[in-house]
Amino acid sequence: MANYIRFDWAMKRLLRNKANFGVLEGLLTTLLDEKITISQLLESESNQEDEFDKYNRVDLLALDSKGELILIEVQNNNEYAYFQRMLFGVSKLVTEYINRGEGYENVRKVYSVNIVYFSLGHGKDIVYHGKTEFRGIHENDILELTPFQRQTFKVDAVSQLYPEYYILKVNDFNKVAKTPLEEWIYYLNTGEIPETAHAPGLAEVRERLKVDGMTKGEREAYYRHLDNIVILRNNIYTERAEGRAEGRMEGRAEGRMEGRAEGEHAKALEIAHRLKAMGLSVDAIIGATGLSAEEIEKA
Repeated sequence: MANYIRFDWAMKRLLRNKANFGVLEGLLTTLLDEKITISQLLESESNQEDEFDKYNRVDLLALDSKGELILIEVQNNNEYAYFQRMLFGVSKLVTEYINRGEGYENVRKVYSVNIVYFSLGHGKDIVYHGKTEFRGIHENDILELTPFQRQTFKVDAVSQLYPEYYILKVNDFNKVAKTPLEEWIYYLNTGEIPETAHAPGLAEVRERLKVDGMTKGEREAYYRHLDNIVILRNNIYTERAEGRAEGRMEGRAEGRMEGRAEGEHAKALEIAHRLKAMGLSVDAIIGATGLSAEEIEKA
C-alpha cells in the first residue's frame, strides 16, 4: 500500500493549485452528499507566521459554483474552546462577504468543515453535523419557509439558509472503511488508501499526493512537518498522562486526609461516650472533644 501526503500538508502546498481541486471537491462531495465544484480559493487565515501554527493548524477557504463559502480547517492540537472558534470563524465570514448596504438576502451560505486530530467534546461518532432550526416550544413543530421564500431563496428549509458545521474526529476511527466517507476518514487518519476505496477524490489523491513523487527538498520539509506533529501529539499525551497521575495522587492524598479525619471523629465520639457514662456535663465533653451538643447526644 502506497504512502500518501498528509491532508494538512497538501492543503498548505498542493491543494491550492487549481489542477488539484478534484481532491477537495471529492472530500466535500462525499461529506455534503451533493456534487461540489470549487470555483476559486479565497484569502483565509492560512500560512500563519507563528512557528507553532505552521504545524498545529491550517485552513482553506473555497467558493463553490453556487456562491457558497466552504471553510475547511485542520486542527492538530487540543483546544478546549474550539467550538467557539468554529462559531467565530463562520461569523467572520458571514459579515466579511456581504457589502455594506446590501440586503440580507445576499448573506452567503457558509459550511464549516473541521478535521480535528484531538478529542473534541464527548461523543461516540466520528462525524458530527450541526445546523440551525427553529422548533416550537409548545407544538414541537419546525418553523418552515413560505412558498415565496422557497422560490426566492431556492431552498426547502430554514436550516439551509444558516451556516452548517461538520466535525470529523479522524483519530477515533479504528475500523475497516465500508462507506465512501469512512474511506476518506481512513485516509485522513492514516495517510493510506485501501485498494478497494472508490470515494470521490481519492483517485486524485492516489495520482497527485504520493510521497514518492516529492522532490528531495520537499520530502525533507514534509518529514520535518511530520516530526513536529509527533512532538505535538506526544506533548498532548504527556499532558493527559500527567493530569491523570496528578489526579490519582491528589485522590490518594485526599483519601488519606479524609480517612484520618473520619478516624479522629470516631475516636472523639468514643471518648464522648465514655465521658457521658462517667456523668460529665455536656459543656465539659464539648470542651474535651470538640464535638457539638447534637453529636454528644447521639454518642
